[in-house]
Amino acid sequence: MSEPYEIRYADAAVADIRGLRTIDQRQVLDGIELHLTHQPRFVSKSRIKAMRQPFWSQYRLRLDDFRVYYDVDDESHLVHVLRVLTKSTQPTPEESP
Repeated sequence: MSEPYEIRYADAAVADIRGLRTIDQRQVLDGIELHLTHQPRFVSKSRIKAMRQPFWSQYRLRLDDFRVYYDVDDESHLVHVLRVLTKSTQPTPEESP
């Protein structure tokens, strides 16, 4: 098995997570650990989406009502979580909120 990716959180992502209910925080953190530690680039129809560039993140992870926006650095084996946003009826923001 390949070396796991280290997950790092931007300040904005930490603030987003802290603003959630405790049960939602656990769901988001568990989902990030489960899906992004070993195959952060594994695009699927329902879970991980590669964002069309130019965009402010490379990928989006869907976790029920939450969207985790992140970048992957394969050389350093890092996943940079940029934002954790609640799903809304608005289109995906073109710029980092």
